[in-house]
Amino acid sequence: MAHPRIAVVDDQEAVRTALGDMLGVYGYKVDLYDSADAFLASGQAEDTACVIADVRMPGTDGIGLVRELGQRGVDSPVVLISGHADVPMAVAGLKAGAQDFIEKPVDDVRLVAAINRSLAARFERQAGKQANKEAETRFERLTPREMEVFDLVAEGMTSQAIATRLGISSRTVESYRAQLMEKLQLDSVAAIVRLAVRLGRVSA
Repeated sequence: MAHPRIAVVDDQEAVRTALGDMLGVYGYKVDLYDSADAFLASGQAEDTACVIADVRMPGTDGIGLVRELGQRGVDSPVVLISGHADVPMAVAGLKAGAQDFIEKPVDDVRLVAAINRSLAARFERQAGKQANKEAETRFERLTPREMEVFDLVAEGMTSQAIATRLGISSRTVESYRAQLMEKLQLDSVAAIVRLAVRLGRVSA
């Protein structure tokens, strides 16, 4: 996204304003919230690329925010900011799913780097989800017999072994294999195995 939307969530107005001004200079679109509850009630979570949140806040704290976003299925990475005494809490936030944490006073360069890492990780997750969705769509276009051959190839069986298992010729197995690889846009047995793992057809 050209101008990612960043949410700054902190109950201290001076901190919110300073971070908002700084991030604006870097080209981010910034929304300021004085509490996690206000952010959650705003309806903007889904459209927020990254959340910068204080660990300690009245009401829902930073860790609670991380957990709530996770429960809602919102894929907005959270970078926690904390005072020195709050570092153990921030570490707990990482375990809860926060992307990163930075101690106060917040260093501009470190914060922007953390945001950029968060955005990159989110993009990779979304790209992975899209790739999986496309793979699932292609897989569903296979015939039942092609799916059967796919699963057996993924289990490591040779064409001869598959032919014996299914009571067909090796040449027919090779034909099915060629067809399913073309439909799935795969070029090797290794690619079949990787896809089977992604689709949950075999265990990793």
